[in-house]
Amino acid sequence: MVVWLEANDPFPPVDEALDASSDAPGLLAAGLDLSPQRLLAAYRQGIFPWYSQGQPVLWWSPDPRMVLRPENFVVSHNFRKLLRRVIREDAWEIRLDVDFPAVMQACAQAPRRGQDGTWITPAIVAAYRALHDAGLAHSVETFYDGERVGGLYGVALGRMFYGESMFAKRNDASKIALAALVAFARAHAIEVIDCQQSTAHLASLGGGEIPRETFLAHVKKAVMAPAPVWRLDKRMLSALAYGNAADKAHEVSQ
Repeated sequence: MVVWLEANDPFPPVDEALDASSDAPGLLAAGLDLSPQRLLAAYRQGIFPWYSQGQPVLWWSPDPRMVLRPENFVVSHNFRKLLRRVIREDAWEIRLDVDFPAVMQACAQAPRRGQDGTWITPAIVAAYRALHDAGLAHSVETFYDGERVGGLYGVALGRMFYGESMFAKRNDASKIALAALVAFARAHAIEVIDCQQSTAHLASLGGGEIPRETFLAHVKKAVMAPAPVWRLDKRMLSALAYGNAADKAHEVSQ
């Protein structure tokens, strides 16, 4: 049974979330607001909001949990060549936090297979913008010839990054942004990028499911670690673009 939360109620234990046999596996609770304090409490416990316009706020903690370990990021032969172009050509830029709300809006408008509408409601945009203003949410943005053509956003606590959504208006533009995030994570000991729920696309990029208990144990430590200074430079892509032994182990020929 899903718990309805009233003001000042704590989240229930995550092992009370609906299991895989239910119609909504991972659903833990409903109700409450999207204040920064509530969101931070949720993320520190491995809980995230996800709901549609007209629904109450729904809180989730799925088991298993989809994550991307930066060292497992898959760089295909063709994508490696694209990353080299991104580094080499001035037309390509990778920027951080240029226009966080615009990235959220682009994610909201991006078509999703099997989905009508969007879960990125005006209330969600306002809530995550507040986190961004506090330095706790970031957007990674891909530009080509001065136009924002792809990007992603997520929440950053300590050395934990929770990916929320991405968009692309040009082939592989969101994947370039993800590669930049992976490069940053590798450079700053961010060992896990939360992807929330499994998709075939994330799996193709190297994502995989882990038990919720394992995920929560990592979150508990990672959110307490000193936060890195968030700066991006497309030259950080060099290790992925030109490869090393670890990357070549994950390279896929196309």
